[in-house]
Amino acid sequence: MSDSQATKKAIAYQGEPGAFSELACITFAPSYDPSPCATFERAFEAVASGRAERAMLPVENSLAGRVSDIHHLLPEADLHIVAEHFLPVEHHLMARPGARLEDIKVVRSHAMALGQCRGVIEELGVRPEVSGDTAGAARWLADSGAAGDAVIASIRAAEIYGLEVLRANVEDAKHNTTRFLEMAREPDDAALGDGPIVTSFVFQVRNIPAALYKALGGFATNGVNMTKLESYQLEGSFSASMFYADAEGHPQEEPMRLALEELSFFSSSLKILGVYKSARDRG
Repeated sequence: MSDSQATKKAIAYQGEPGAFSELACITFAPSYDPSPCATFERAFEAVASGRAERAMLPVENSLAGRVSDIHHLLPEADLHIVAEHFLPVEHHLMARPGARLEDIKVVRSHAMALGQCRGVIEELGVRPEVSGDTAGAARWLADSGAAGDAVIASIRAAEIYGLEVLRANVEDAKHNTTRFLEMAREPDDAALGDGPIVTSFVFQVRNIPAALYKALGGFATNGVNMTKLESYQLEGSFSASMFYADAEGHPQEEPMRLALEELSFFSSSLKILGVYKSARDRG
């Protein structure tokens, strides 16, 4: 191992070697050493405890939608978003060497990957089975899978686990892209004026009539573009909703500052998760 490799700090991700999250680490954070974690919770904890410097976490996919687990964990993790990345996703159908496409009966992968490859699953008439992650499915297949088993994973997973690609690029749409958030223990807010900025935050509105409408009014009146607004339930309650939002602009800019002030007036809680440069691929 070289001195540069030995001194690399870790970046945590959920999954096993060969997962798309590891590929995001390699692509967007090459100065860090990817560190696999069994769950999202463990990835968060690795950063919070200091065992990893950063975490690379998927939050949404252009085909399958949001990664719901992440939104529940973000407010409680006490970590900060320092960057966003967009990774084009190329899925490949793979099996053990010597397997034939016509003999495949079962295909395994992460639930989101299966949802992004419905076309080939329907075409082949195979039975989809959910696995914890794409790379884990590939490792399982290499270790103990049968001739009639296949998985959907990355080309890197095929290389790592010695699998044979039966059909490449089986995703339903070629614009398939996953958005990742890079997170750290300490904030590293982008400077005012340093290009297009995204501010991410979570909030809970007060229990008064039309609270959400009033809370968001400041963004409209101040000309702030909110690019994402998603709700999720708190602690299993249907009456308490938390909202996650992305908005274009810096909190020190007058329009954003005023919009956040109005939001806070009608909210029982408001937490800014990160102020970071907009990725070039966002558009």
